[in-house]
This record gives sequence, C-alpha cells and structure tokens, in this order.
Amino acid sequence: MPIFHKLPAAPVASKKPVEDTRHGITRVDDYGWMRADNWQAMFKDPSILDPEIRKHLEAENAYMNVAMEDTRDLQKTLFAEMKGRIKEDDSSVPVKDGPFAYGTFFVTGGEQPRYFRIPRDADRMDESQRQLLLDGDKEAEGKAYFRLSGIDHTTDHSRGIWGYDDKGSEYYTLKVRDLATGEDLDDVIENSGGGGVWAPDGKSFFYTLQDENHRPSKIFHHILGQPQSSDRLVYEEKDPGFFMGVGGSLLDDFIYIDIHDHETSEYRLLSTSDLTAEPKLVFRRDPGTEYSMTEGGDVFYILTNADGAKDFKIMEAPVDNPGKENWREVVAHKPGTLILNHMAYARHLVWLQRRNGLPEIVIRDRVSGEEHAIAFDEEAYSLGLQGAAEYDTDVIRFTYSSMTTPSQLYDYDMATRERTLLKTQEVPSGHNPDDYVTRRVFAPAWDGETVPVTLLYRKDVALDGSAPCLLYGYGAYGITIPAGFNTNCLSLADRGFVYAIAHVRGGKDKGFDWYENGKMDKKTNTFKDFIAAADYLNQQKFTSYANIIAEGGSAGGMLMGAIANMAPEKFAGIIAAVPFVDVLNTMLDDTLPLTPPEWPEWGNPIHSKEEYDWIASYSPYDNVGAKPYPPVLALGGLTDPRVTYWEPAKWVARLREKTTGDAPILLKTNMDAGHGGASGRFQRLEEIAFEYAFAIKVAGKMPAA
Repeated sequence: MPIFHKLPAAPVASKKPVEDTRHGITRVDDYGWMRADNWQAMFKDPSILDPEIRKHLEAENAYMNVAMEDTRDLQKTLFAEMKGRIKEDDSSVPVKDGPFAYGTFFVTGGEQPRYFRIPRDADRMDESQRQLLLDGDKEAEGKAYFRLSGIDHTTDHSRGIWGYDDKGSEYYTLKVRDLATGEDLDDVIENSGGGGVWAPDGKSFFYTLQDENHRPSKIFHHILGQPQSSDRLVYEEKDPGFFMGVGGSLLDDFIYIDIHDHETSEYRLLSTSDLTAEPKLVFRRDPGTEYSMTEGGDVFYILTNADGAKDFKIMEAPVDNPGKENWREVVAHKPGTLILNHMAYARHLVWLQRRNGLPEIVIRDRVSGEEHAIAFDEEAYSLGLQGAAEYDTDVIRFTYSSMTTPSQLYDYDMATRERTLLKTQEVPSGHNPDDYVTRRVFAPAWDGETVPVTLLYRKDVALDGSAPCLLYGYGAYGITIPAGFNTNCLSLADRGFVYAIAHVRGGKDKGFDWYENGKMDKKTNTFKDFIAAADYLNQQKFTSYANIIAEGGSAGGMLMGAIANMAPEKFAGIIAAVPFVDVLNTMLDDTLPLTPPEWPEWGNPIHSKEEYDWIASYSPYDNVGAKPYPPVLALGGLTDPRVTYWEPAKWVARLREKTTGDAPILLKTNMDAGHGGASGRFQRLEEIAFEYAFAIKVAGKMPAA
C-alpha cells in the first residue's frame, strides 16, 4: 500500500519567468517572484508580506497537513517520549563569579529559561537563597515567538543587559535591568546583534548594530540614561564581506572587536582605561590568516594559523604591543592535531584540540610549562570546554557525553588534576546505556579517503539490511557534528532505527584539511562523502537504500538538495530543514544578509566566471531534473535571515514540477519563526516529533491503527 495515499492535488506555483544573464550565461527563474521585494521590512513586521506569497505558503502548509494527518497521534506519542526524557524543573550548576554564582533553571511546563543568582557558596538547590534575575516565561507572554540572548552583569553585579528577539529575524532588543530591584531602566537598544559588553564601571556598554541588510556593521558605545540616537560610533566595518562582534576580557582591561569572515580575521582593541579612544589594530587582515585572542595578564595568547600553521598554533605577545612582529610561539603547530579554542587564567593556559578525530582538553602550567591532557576512552564522544568566569582560578568546567552516555558536568582543578562530577543529565523516563551500541565506522570515499560515520542503535536490532536508518549530515564552515548524547534520537533507536551521523568533508572532523577539501571548488566532496556513507551502510547491512532517510539543515539542507539530485534512488526519503538550496541566486544577490561574508566559503559568482560555474554545477535548485525523487519534507521559517523562506519554497515548486515520480514533495513554513525554528524548549520538541514522524512514515513503520 502506498505510504501516502488519497492526497488532494498539490499546490501549483505560478510561473513568472525572470531572466538573469551573468558571464554570458542566461538563466530563467520561474519562481523568483516568491522573494518579497520588501524582505528587510518584512523581517521586522511579517504582517506586510505580499498577500500572493502568503497565500501560496499557506496553501503549501495546508497540503502538508493533509499529507501528514495520519501521523498526528504518532507525533503526540513522540513528543510525550521526548518530553519525558527532559527533567522539566531542571537547573544548571551556577558559575561562580565574585560574591555570587549565576545560573538558569526551568519550571515544570515552562518553555523559557529563568536566570538566577545565589551567594557564591550556597547550595544551588536551596530555592530560598535564589534571586530571580529574569523570568523568560513572563517576558514571552503573548508572543508567538520569543528568544532570549541571556543576561550579562556588570563587574559590581548591580545591573544586567538582557536581550530578546520576538520575530525570529535575529534583530534583538536590549534592555538594562537593575538587579537589586528587578526593574528595567529606560535604556532600550533596538536592532542589536544580541548582547552587550559592559565597561568596568558599569555606567556604559558596547553593542553591535544590525544594518538594513541584517549585518553587524557598526559598534556603538551607549552611556546609561542617554538615548540610543546619541550613542558614539566606535567602529564601522565598511566591507560587507566581514562579520563583526564585540567582547570583553576576563580582567576587564580590554574590549575586543573581532572582525572576520570564514578564512580571515582581524582584531581591534579598546583599553578600558580610556573608553573614548580609537580602537587599536593588532594585525591587519591578511587573506587566509585567522587569529583569536585571550588576555593572560601581561601577555595576550593568540591562536592562529599564520605562516602555514594549518591546524593552528598558540603564540604570545606583550599586552602593550601585541602586533604580529612581537608574536612568540608557545604551543607549536602539530599537523593533524587541530587546536579549536583556547583560554588563559592566572596560572594556566588551556586549549581544546581534536586529534585522531576525538577531542581532548590540554592544560599547561604557565610557569613550569608542564602539560597534561583530559581525554576519555569511548570509541566516539563529545567534550565541551566551558572554562571559568574568573581569571584568578585553578578550577575550570567541562562537559562529557557520548551517543549512549548522558551529559556529565565536571569541575576540574588544573593544579591537583582532580575531577569533581557536578551533575549527570537526568532522563526522568529512564535510560539504560547498556541497551544501546555506539560505533565509529569509516566509509570508503570515491578518492580513497575514509568518511567517519557515528552510529547509534539498540543491541537487539538485526543488522541484516532491514533496519530503517536516519542518516544525518552537515559538512560546512568547518563545523564538527559532535558524537554527543541526544535524548531525542532514542525515539528512533527504540523503533528499530539505526541513527547515523556522516562526518563529511566541509567539517573539521579530521583536521583543517577535512574542511578545506569540502569548500569552494571542492564542495562536491561533501555530497559524494554523504552518498559514500549511505553506500557503506547499505553494503555492510546496517540498513539498505530502501530504508535510508537523509536529514540535514541549513548548509546541511544544501547537502540534502544535492544528494537528491545526484542519487535519489539511494534514499527512501529526505528531510531538509531551512535548506540552503538556491545557492547560485543567493550568492549572486549581494544585498542578502549573509551573501558577501559567504563568498570565501562557496565562491563569488558575481566576479568570477570560474566560481559561477562551480556553484552552478551543484546548486540544488538549478540542478533539479526530470527524474523520480523520493518523498521530500522541506521546512522553512518566514523571518529567517540566514536561509530565506523563498529558498525551500522555490525548490519545492521546481521539484514538484520536474519529478517523474509520484512521491509527495512537502513544504512546511513556520509563519512565526526564523532559522532556529520554534523558540520554546517544548515547541522545539514538537517540530522534531513532526520530522521524526515523517521519517517513520516513510520507513513504513507507522504503528497499527
């Protein structure tokens, strides 16, 4: 019996051909009209969306609802399972900072976090000593979408900056709260990038402003009590190809201005001893050279790939003259050992590195130079380095988990090497790690490389090719998908699925080379690696082509679009969340928020015919062909500034037009959210339950009626 049956006619998008000629090549886009001319304004006020576009998106949602109607009970069951694995009234272990320790907690049924502080050495579970600083549920009342950017306190702990986005468009409003009274001051900052950095005296702060094209192009200094219009412009980045952020040092001595794209960076420093001064350049941007800084008292520690250190090294330079001519090597470059980030404290230098595909934390005594590492023995695992909020400390914090081991939070004394387990993630509905298997296997790629694949499945699953599989991939920006604990995917594993993560090129899973060989002219390696992972899982009978549902989001959604065109017969279904599928059109539109900063990742098709040809060869929207496609579920967000709603909408229209098969092509647009989907913790679970229900339905594993 067909998986999808008795469906009404799918929406048919109008065709309004628009020609575009670049480098002597003319393309016709029949569905370009879905891009709203007023998209910048619409992100701030979705009600002004063109009625024709809204009508089409709503028709798609209605069709999707009919197609997924028989999964409603399954979605509710999945949601209940996932919710049952979450400790609803959970609280974090507060982080010590001066006289207080700061943390978050949730209440039963609550969607949003609540921020609190307690006396430094008080019991975090002693609610009588908790001071509530910010109630996310209260602030979110009456809003369809609401996301907090956190709260950052002054050095004297008297005030806090907090921010929120209530559209999903990532334009944040900042407010200042008196932490003693809980009242907000009159200061309001609109259209910020999400947070602020206090000056040491607590009377002013620095923030980034998003411009009309949604780029953080300016940094301002705001003095409390003054209107935003009078804020001083500290620095303006004129190159639209660079992102920009502002941060502060643990010692409160410097404000960092971090300017970067995907392969080049530049820092400017503002000494907090003179907030009116011009920021000083550290090392002028040099294409391909990256560096980041952390303060270590009288020196800066600088993590960089300068001078051929592809997997990065750590340098130091004097605080009063940190230019590149004064950099001195502290931690040498070791090919194959990728240093990911670094932190400095009064007596120790700490960094997180990836070696042999696995993370480890390394600690160096700043006086003796002695080093030691923190690592674990599982075949695949995830480590997170949280560090500390204070500079003069020997204690840092880190997290550990694996696909079968719930997250564990540790304090670690760098001097005594003593680990203290602070918290183990609770799974209220129960979890027995011994019921599951996690493995790291390697799939042969087309060119002799091997692609790491992390697997999770129940011990009792028959590995004879009959098991359904959800195969997840990303593969961009050097982002490594961790092999960490995920309570949600247990709902698939418990239904006999093999849950797999393909660590394809484009990430840094096997070092910096792994990233470089999955970008620009080598981008198709990402797609071939994912298909190689599917081939291996089929050959080794972990699953079979007829049972593999592929999933990826954002740049991973581009991966989904590409593999749909390249090997549709190898996948039973495809889930593409906020998919970057209209790559060529987007990279040709330099008004879009992320286009200029993305050119070093994908190529600049405006200026280069060669780079135009690269992108045109794989851009999923441009390569949809007359072939049978498997069932596809595409998900978008109306106010998404990263992957605009029209990308999945256009892609679905073209897939439906071109496919020679009868499998449904579905589009679900969240009309109240952006790139990250729903903002509440349980609302997000509802979205995951919907995606998993599609996978279960496509796999033919629907429960009996």
